[in-house]
Amino acid sequence: MHDIEYIRKNPEEFGKAMKSRGIKNFTVEEILEIDHEKRSLTTKLQDLNRKRNEITEEIKKLKMSKSPCENEVAASRSITNEIEAINLKEQAEKDNLVNILSNLPNIPAQNVPIGEDESSNVEVRKYGERRKFGFVPKSHYELGEGLDSMDFEQAAKISGSRFAVLKGRLAKLGRALVNFMLEMHVNEFGYTEVYHPALVKNEAMYNVGQLPKFSDDSYLTTDELRLIPTGEVVLTNLVADKIIEEKELPVRFTAYSECFRKEAGSAGRDTRGMVRQHQFGKVELVSITTENQSSDELERMTSVAEEILKQLELPYRVMLLCSGDMGFAAQKTYDIEVWLPEQNKYREISSCSNCSAFQARRMNTKYFLEADKKVKKYVHTLNGSALAIGRTIIAIMENYQNPDGSITIPNVLQKYMSNDTVISK
Repeated sequence: MHDIEYIRKNPEEFGKAMKSRGIKNFTVEEILEIDHEKRSLTTKLQDLNRKRNEITEEIKKLKMSKSPCENEVAASRSITNEIEAINLKEQAEKDNLVNILSNLPNIPAQNVPIGEDESSNVEVRKYGERRKFGFVPKSHYELGEGLDSMDFEQAAKISGSRFAVLKGRLAKLGRALVNFMLEMHVNEFGYTEVYHPALVKNEAMYNVGQLPKFSDDSYLTTDELRLIPTGEVVLTNLVADKIIEEKELPVRFTAYSECFRKEAGSAGRDTRGMVRQHQFGKVELVSITTENQSSDELERMTSVAEEILKQLELPYRVMLLCSGDMGFAAQKTYDIEVWLPEQNKYREISSCSNCSAFQARRMNTKYFLEADKKVKKYVHTLNGSALAIGRTIIAIMENYQNPDGSITIPNVLQKYMSNDTVISK
């Protein structure tokens, strides 16, 4: 959610920011007009309430002196009717303003490149050498089906398209990755592990910016609960409607989550294999920080996600996303893209974002300043994948494949795989 006071003081800058996010069918003037009307109605209500209170006091005095007060009672009723009518108008203007602001994305940070799509993203760094194969590398789905451990046909019979069934040691590889990632995040980087529901209320989705704009992208149950599209929804909402002591920040959470997305608008993209699924596993990172901590926390969070790939010895690059390619709630985002040999290109495996106070305003989460307990500020929230399990399996399979179709297990995972070194048929 946006700070209306900021928009009042900086209408031109706000308009430019929204334009850089690809928002065209809106004007700052419209927002300011609604805000002005709402504030005018609020002022009228305050005046009328004050006037009614004065008349009420006058009625009390008249009654005590047993003097006639019919005119005053009639005047009080008239004002009450006027207050009720203006209350409805004020609420309508409030709802209108909230509706408009709820559908506008976060303002990009000053050091975010301006651009419409991924072509304007900026490469920040690369890590690792790409493997040179002495044979033509296969795709993960060819390898998985060859190992009789990845079944798309039966998954489609059970659940439809964009689902997969993993069996045997490929299934175990997924479990090994979850354990490896969570242990690293908890033991080495100080995150608190969380086990959480996969179903949430609409309010929780609204708080992180998933609603109302992206209501068609998530699965809604018949009793108005939604399947989470990312663990960020629950982990961020752990501090909803709270006031936190500044000394307690940053707070860091991690969790493994099953995530569910309709993938609306992605028809025809990555239809084969596990790259784009309706259900997928992910280890999520969320940080709650002060205003001054969030920039450094984004760099730290990104480095945590990178460390997973370094330990797995997978080549990757870090991209700074442009204004038009960032997620709705993000102020600044780094995408980490892993190298996939069969596709001969880097593909996203993690996205780490600083959302500044955007989500905190929606969920009303603040912190006391240590120097002055009377001063409260909105917390800053950050989230990142570390990592998406399915895409990490894909990257391991394609980068560690052997000529006979077997998969060498990365050294760091072997202790989670009963000390096996290879996945073979």
